[in-house]
Amino acid sequence: MSVSATARPPAPPVVLARLRRNVLVRGAFGSRTGIVGVTLLALLVALVLFGPLASPDSPTAIAGLPFETPSWQHLLGLDSLGRDVLSRFLAGGRVLLGVAFAATLLAYAVGIFAGMAAGYRRGIFDLGTVAVVDLVIAFPPIVFVLLLVAGAGTGLAIVTVAIAAVHAPRVVRIVRAVTLDVGTREFVEAAVARGEQLRSILRRDILPNILTPLLADFGIRLAGSVILFASLSYLGLGQSPPASDWGLMISENQAGLLVQPWVIVAPAVAIALLTISVNLISDSIARSVGRTITSRAV
Repeated sequence: MSVSATARPPAPPVVLARLRRNVLVRGAFGSRTGIVGVTLLALLVALVLFGPLASPDSPTAIAGLPFETPSWQHLLGLDSLGRDVLSRFLAGGRVLLGVAFAATLLAYAVGIFAGMAAGYRRGIFDLGTVAVVDLVIAFPPIVFVLLLVAGAGTGLAIVTVAIAAVHAPRVVRIVRAVTLDVGTREFVEAAVARGEQLRSILRRDILPNILTPLLADFGIRLAGSVILFASLSYLGLGQSPPASDWGLMISENQAGLLVQPWVIVAPAVAIALLTISVNLISDSIARSVGRTITSRAV
């Protein structure tokens, strides 16, 4: 290998430094869609965190007759048991948002490590990883989660791990594919020739160069986690009644959809806006990262 090939190119460290400094902020606010996504997400997070402080009643208190329509006293009306819908709505998003973020981060923690190891080491480990990934992906996500929950039991910790187990194989597949490409580039070969450790090569040379597809994929996985947890709550496998939960609210009040629709419309709209805002931010950040790496390459 020539002397020029053994010198570390400036691109990967510079790109990594730029990503660490400003890609999240610049990417999120670098387009109109990103600004819209940030605004929506900020409003929803504020609603989830501080909404319970503004609840007019206790989320579990009986305030009147079932399915009363909205009034000045109960702005969103009452649910199937006569509980204030606004109070339950304001208190119903904390667990959903927390579980979705925890499950998605856990999936990426496992998926990035396994995907980079499989894509860089290849061989038997790569073949075994691909086989396991393909086996898990063959199951529909909701079916796979239901199987895990049925076997391990209910509870927020079990549900979080189950949702992470759905996303991790898909993260592994993406990380492995881009690692196969990045692992053959000159700056990686130069690091190997210098005798750098595997951990250093993965962290300093490969990880910074696979962030673009990961950032683009994060919003999809987070939105999927939101939908999966809401679906489990709808099926009665999330929080148990009388806990206030957006998915559980939809499940408990289906019978009153035509009489008192706000009890279902409010949580459904909140779930939809949450998934949309995350995807808008993720897409804006991914585009910014792509422009940064392209400008450095030119």
